[in-house]
Amino acid sequence: MKGIVFNLLEEVVSTAYGDAAWDQMLDAADLDGAYTSLGSYSDEEIFALVKVASQTLSLPEADVLRWFGRQAMPLLAKRYPAFFATHDDARGFLLTLNNIIHPEVRKLYPGARPPVFDFDTSRTDLLAIGYNSSRRLCALAEGFMHGVSDYYSQPLHVVQVQCMHQGADRCIFHVQPPLP
Repeated sequence: MKGIVFNLLEEVVSTAYGDAAWDQMLDAADLDGAYTSLGSYSDEEIFALVKVASQTLSLPEADVLRWFGRQAMPLLAKRYPAFFATHDDARGFLLTLNNIIHPEVRKLYPGARPPVFDFDTSRTDLLAIGYNSSRRLCALAEGFMHGVSDYYSQPLHVVQVQCMHQGADRCIFHVQPPLP
């Protein structure tokens, strides 16, 4: 996993709980925490940090990942405003993940292995998003979706209807404006 993810996690945790909380997480996970944004680190390190956060906060790991994704989105928008500026809404942004965002991520962070998304846009009131990654961080992807919703001030209802953690070959999310 690229160091930018660890940098974002550090900033989110430090902002919400203080710098000492990040240091305590690193100690509890037995990690040194020297992450550079361009560096590559074992996926196990992010899993260890999420596990520590889960135990510390008495929250399921999936909830920690959702929280992290949602809180990280404004930081990403600040660091990479060009990714966000050309879109008027959350749906438009989400549809660019494979064709614009992730190719740019690969340029900025050589060796990055972002997830692969697929989209069913056949309905105007529902966007079905497929997620596939060997990391199986679908809860993080869901958190990012909520963060995109927040960024564009466009409430979205996100429901995961299929999950790799339950034996599916990929995860599927249904994303739509809030139901009346």
